[in-house]
Amino acid sequence: MKASDIKRGNVVEHNGIVYQVRDIERSAPTARGGNVTFRFTMYSVPGAQKFDLSLRADDDLKEVELLRRQASYSYKDGDAFVFMDAEDYTQYLLPPELVGDSAGYIVDGLEGCYVQLIDDAPVGLQVPATVTLTVADTAPELKGASATKRAKPATLETGLEIQVPEYITVGERVSVNTLTGEFAGRA
Repeated sequence: MKASDIKRGNVVEHNGIVYQVRDIERSAPTARGGNVTFRFTMYSVPGAQKFDLSLRADDDLKEVELLRRQASYSYKDGDAFVFMDAEDYTQYLLPPELVGDSAGYIVDGLEGCYVQLIDDAPVGLQVPATVTLTVADTAPELKGASATKRAKPATLETGLEIQVPEYITVGERVSVNTLTGEFAGRA
């Protein structure tokens, strides 16, 4: 695949490592006969290590087929997380290093996840944008607390710690934004 044909979101292989393209910067020289160059900002799959690569328009990169399969969380097998495909019920065993920071958002029966596959091997996990979790521990509610900007720390059922408004109590269900890791409202 030519560098000029690559779009955001494409998955390519460079020096034996698989990357997903997140941003493309095109620079055209002002002089005649100059080469158009493309600067790619890519992240490794798995691992999400940032990598910048500059190529001329006619340079080649190998495109890799990345499949996204909708799955739901089934159970934990030792340290590994087991997800089941929503269509054909295939089970995917994801090690903790592949799940990464998303582990704090995974609860029994979590749906709307996507397992990313390359050659039928899981390489990544995408959790929903918001998840609903139960507050396991937080400071008691203060008398007269209202919906102010003041926040207090709360530990959720998965061990994840976030800041919540003062009026949230233990046992309440809250929505958490998985992109920012912040409180997104009562559930």
